[in-house]
Amino acid sequence: MAEKRKEPRYQTLASARIMGAYEGETLLKDISITGCRVECTTYADIKSNTQYKLEVMPESSAKIEAFDLLVESKWIHAERYSCEIGFFIIKSPAGRQFQRYVDYLSWRYSQGNSMTGSGVPGNPL
Repeated sequence: MAEKRKEPRYQTLASARIMGAYEGETLLKDISITGCRVECTTYADIKSNTQYKLEVMPESSAKIEAFDLLVESKWIHAERYSCEIGFFIIKSPAGRQFQRYVDYLSWRYSQGNSMTGSGVPGNPL
């Protein structure tokens, strides 16, 4: 069954931190203006439907400074050595940086430079 999203998700090379909840390595796998998915390299004790502060550190090629997002966990998929977490984005205190990053990713996809995945905006990743 194909996912249907209101906004396209874009794959990233950014790293992230779930402030005060998980101190291990975290990768921002994809993002849109409404949600994102992160991967933790070890088990993370994250609770569903709970708010967290997520710090996003975009890849250097984006030339965009780190920014914070207030997010709510919607799903958690834990595996033996890692876990993925889907977050709904509630707000971004530094909205300009966040919007610039999503715009940058959209532009990169429009140029056919998706790094991985289909590279076609609108397709769920």
